Amino acid sequence: MPTPRPLALALVLALAAGLAAPDGHAAKKAAPKKAPAVSGVCSDFYANANADWLKANPMPASGAISALGQLTARAQLQQRELLDAAMQSPQGNVQKLLGDFWASGLDEAAVERDGAGPVAPLLQRIDGIRKTGDVAPAIAALHQVGIPVLFNFTADIDLRDFDRHLGYFSQGGLGLPDPAYYTRGDADTQALLARYADYIRKVLTLTGVPAKDLERETALVLDLEKRIAAAARPLVELRDPRTNFAAVATAGLGKQYRNLQLDAFLKAQAVSDDAVSIANPAMFAQLDAMVGGLKPAQWKSYLRWRVGDAMAPYLARPWRDASFEFRGKVLLGEGAPAPRWQQVLDAINLAAGPMLGREYAARHLADATRQQAVAIAGQVRDALAASIGNSTWLGAAAKAEAQAKLGKLRIEVGTPRRDLDYTVQPMGRGSFGGNMLIASSWRHREEMKRIGRGNADRRWDVLPQQPALAYEPAHNRLIVTAAMLQAPVLDPAMPQAAQYGAFGALVGHELSHAVDARGRMVDAGGNLRDWWDSGEAAAWDANGQRVAALYDTFAYPQLKGVKVNGRLTREENMADIAGLELARAALAAAQPAGGAEAGKAFYRGWAQVWAQQVGMDEAQRRSLQDVRAPGPWRSNGPVMQQAAFGTAFGCKAGTPMQARPADRISILP
Repeated sequence: MPTPRPLALALVLALAAGLAAPDGHAAKKAAPKKAPAVSGVCSDFYANANADWLKANPMPASGAISALGQLTARAQLQQRELLDAAMQSPQGNVQKLLGDFWASGLDEAAVERDGAGPVAPLLQRIDGIRKTGDVAPAIAALHQVGIPVLFNFTADIDLRDFDRHLGYFSQGGLGLPDPAYYTRGDADTQALLARYADYIRKVLTLTGVPAKDLERETALVLDLEKRIAAAARPLVELRDPRTNFAAVATAGLGKQYRNLQLDAFLKAQAVSDDAVSIANPAMFAQLDAMVGGLKPAQWKSYLRWRVGDAMAPYLARPWRDASFEFRGKVLLGEGAPAPRWQQVLDAINLAAGPMLGREYAARHLADATRQQAVAIAGQVRDALAASIGNSTWLGAAAKAEAQAKLGKLRIEVGTPRRDLDYTVQPMGRGSFGGNMLIASSWRHREEMKRIGRGNADRRWDVLPQQPALAYEPAHNRLIVTAAMLQAPVLDPAMPQAAQYGAFGALVGHELSHAVDARGRMVDAGGNLRDWWDSGEAAAWDANGQRVAALYDTFAYPQLKGVKVNGRLTREENMADIAGLELARAALAAAQPAGGAEAGKAFYRGWAQVWAQQVGMDEAQRRSLQDVRAPGPWRSNGPVMQQAAFGTAFGCKAGTPMQARPADRISILP
């Protein structure tokens, strides 16, 4: 995850047949005996299992094509088809809302006619600012409609109590992604700031600022954002969640931050909890002083700009063009905007994603598939519990803690357990930008409901329509989205053994994180505590060094003379090896008499998850920063360690796909 994060689509189950015929010159001599057809499997199982997919998906000149990416594309197509159906004949209130939202976005003529209409009420609210005391209520009102200004306020886990969410006050309110952009003096940054200022001018013009006032108001916006940036922390300091957490009582916030009126702000967001997190009180003291010290006219310029920038992608073409010219081309390096349907789908997922997820799961996830996923995941969990019980490197206390943790593990498949309140004002089809604000206000309202005790499981941080499978350490739960449960990951038409090889091994990968070097930091009670001793940590590290050394020997596909970085990819490689071990044990328990054919289907299911074609430039980038090994080695590296693979395919120890017994690596026993 994602993060939680998307995993796997793959391809048809197929193996290449035999070896190539001898060339013409060799044919004049006595024909050599052909090597057994199985030798292709024993030399490069990934290439053999994915032969048809690799042939059907040629190497791109740049970028990448993968089975994982294809699953995401398929899920998007399914969402598009669902929205088309909801637009034409909605079934129920939620589909009516989604269908109207979708129709309003696809009707480009209506979007053009709407012009700046959707943001007019917000701009009028800003124009009503007359004095310092009017600024904070305007800020709170914009947060209510999902447009965070000056700072961010979100719901996140309480690090003192994982069953609770707190409201987090954190830095934000900038139009550029890094506060350092506002302070650097190099030529490239200054050129970027000049482009940014031009974008601000365009948006302010579209919001109605007269030409004679443009330079002055643009300067006011930049000055205010530079002040915010000066009070912010460098991004590198925000990577550790612990540095972003500092619980404080809500009582007294109104007096401590009189100009920001944080007590009234919380009330406007319908938050009544007794604590919030403010990890950088010095910054909020400076923001409070800015509200009290800067003239209301400067705040009006800044707030108009922030509203225009946030809403530009959902308004008429001049707004969209201005936004894409800077945010798409300059910041992201994109050559052209996405197709209109893609833009609208992205907007719906942003503002009304949980609504779409509810309908997606109802349409695309059969109860039988959900039950099969839960059953396999439970069996893999049991295999992990058995492996821990037999561990030679975990002591009794650590074993007991790991077993207790697995005993409390929750398996959540398809959608979150709790549904949301879908009470929303009717959208209609006349205003896409207006619908965006309606949906965004709804989602903000539902997000604020996460704050409080007993709310940690209220929803996922990934949407059901996004392919994802992840272990969430804070809540000790496995999350499997509805979109993930499709062929070839898990489908009723697949051989059951292949389901274990694909879905089961992915589950095993994730569940291993509950008891690995990361999982050891959260105990069965949900407390931040290291429950390994120094000897156990040393044993894990020694095994990890063996894994790193092995992967260091693997040639990086597409790159001459480059090897996989075993240290960079170590933890994920260990999880891959563990995941395949656990899935194989779960299959053996479920099908004790499965035989060689079940074994073959199992390993093919695993290999076909990782099919990919990666262009040279993209491969170079990944080799330097990707914490996961390339697809061929995600497939082959774990397979090499399992004697059961050699048994299934007749591969002898010492061949490329079968490590000798003394060289095999096992993660969990």
